[in-house]
Amino acid sequence: MAKNTEAKVYEELTAAALAKLTDSYVPYSHFNVAAALLCRDGDIVTGINIENAAYGAGICAERTAIFKAVSEGKKDFEAIAVVGCRSEHLATEEYKKGILPDYCPPCGICRQVMREFTDPNSFKIILARSVEDLKIYTLEELLVDSFGPENL
Repeated sequence: MAKNTEAKVYEELTAAALAKLTDSYVPYSHFNVAAALLCRDGDIVTGINIENAAYGAGICAERTAIFKAVSEGKKDFEAIAVVGCRSEHLATEEYKKGILPDYCPPCGICRQVMREFTDPNSFKIILARSVEDLKIYTLEELLVDSFGPENL
């Protein structure tokens, strides 16, 4: 992927995640998270966090996107964009302009699930405050010396 093409794809992923943010089901934490996963075939699969009164039964946006993609037969991923904010931010002028107050990194469980289906040296994790304000990491940078399928 050429540099300009790569930047455009990351912006598209971020925009897809931002578009799903208000769909999160977060009646307890009031912290919305959305993710957009880029499959190697070019498809984008989105996910949101979904909470449950029995807290452990909830699921993060990143895992929703990955499990949704895997359930559709896709297991080869290039990148994921992750966005998040408190629910009250969704009513602000800043949010209407597509700007979030901070970056939202994936939790440890989500990083480990990403590890199951990706090459940690090349899979990109895009943390975004807007389509123009991105931090881009490889999974290896966020999950150093990880345990994966090849360890079994």
